[in-house]
Amino acid sequence: MEAKLPACPVETTLTLISDKWKVLIIRDLLPGTKRFGELKKSIGGVSQKVLTAQLRQMEESGLLTRTVYPEVPPRVEYTLTELGNSLKPVLDALWDWGEGYKAKRA
Repeated sequence: MEAKLPACPVETTLTLISDKWKVLIIRDLLPGTKRFGELKKSIGGVSQKVLTAQLRQMEESGLLTRTVYPEVPPRVEYTLTELGNSLKPVLDALWDWGEGYKAKRA
C-alpha cells in the first residue's frame, strides 16, 4: 500500500479516510469494539455492501482489525488499531470546525 500513497501528507490522509463512511466508522469505533450490525445501525444510510467494502479497505490500510468468532451464527467484531486510534485528533478537529461553522451559520 505504501508504494501507492501520494507524496503529500494531506493527500495521504485523505486517501485513507476521504470517504464519508470511513470517517463515520472511525467515529463509531473510537469508543471501542463494535459488531457489523451495530456499525450499520449507528451509521445509518449505508448499504451492507458499501459498509463491507469500506471495512475491508480500512482493514487493508491497517486502520482496524476484524475478529471472527467461530460461533453459530458467526460473530464478527471490528476494533480500531493503534494507527486507527491515532486519527482521533483529526476527527476532533473536524468536530470543532463543524461546530464553529454551524454556530456562524445559525
